[in-house]
Amino acid sequence: MELIHAIALAIIEGLTEFLPVSSTGHMIIYSSLAGIAGNEFTKLYTVDVQFGCILSVLVLYHRRFMTDTRTGTFVVPSYLKSLPPRLQPMADFYSKILIAFLPAAVIGFLLNDFIDSLLESITTVAISLLVGGIVLVFIDRIINRQPKDGDVTVPDAIRIGFFQCIAMIPGVSRSAATIIGGMFQGLSRTQAAEFSFFLAVPTMAAASGYKLLKTYKLLQPADYQTLLIGNVIAFVVGLLAIRAFVGFLNRYGFKVFGYYRIALGLLLLGLMAAGVKLDVL
Repeated sequence: MELIHAIALAIIEGLTEFLPVSSTGHMIIYSSLAGIAGNEFTKLYTVDVQFGCILSVLVLYHRRFMTDTRTGTFVVPSYLKSLPPRLQPMADFYSKILIAFLPAAVIGFLLNDFIDSLLESITTVAISLLVGGIVLVFIDRIINRQPKDGDVTVPDAIRIGFFQCIAMIPGVSRSAATIIGGMFQGLSRTQAAEFSFFLAVPTMAAASGYKLLKTYKLLQPADYQTLLIGNVIAFVVGLLAIRAFVGFLNRYGFKVFGYYRIALGLLLLGLMAAGVKLDVL
């Protein structure tokens, strides 16, 4: 993979990871159109460039990860009352992130090879984009109740974690699945989006770390340089995307993203129906 393609993929990852449009789907589409072979390094790069996005979440929300800001209204769960008061909010925050992460960790580990095979299918991406787009267009009508007061509960976290598993299908969007999952639990758009960002940290770190552990022996010195450049770019673009997305989501909702997904999915299906070969090599 040439450096120019690595830079383009990093920009796509940083821009789309936190939007409900599927970063993996967009990277697969770009790889196909650019003629990038689906070799081991390409597959590794499209996963491990997520490290930059992880860092962007940690930087933007460092206060939440370092010192929980909910101490004024925080209700201590019974299972945390044995801890010192100053540690209870942080323990609650991290325990819920871990609980939400576990379904994807288990299912992702068991289905790793099958998920890898889906990463080569433009057809899967196109259908997922189309179906997910239709859901996003109508999601505000489907979930039209007033957001509940309070923070994420343990049952909320478990359910959001299973919603995240749907995003193992390329084109679904981890961000869309977890935000919608949060809204189904009664969270506001902002609450659901922020919990989605927090949940991205262990999820993407585990996926990236596992992929790197499996294939690092195949990497050449130049590959590490490419990974470093890509992650720096993904970090900067991710910072900008997160800031813009939360404000846009609160003001306009999901419809714009839904229409975009529908148009892109139909375009891909139309091209394939016309005989254009798009599957990754």
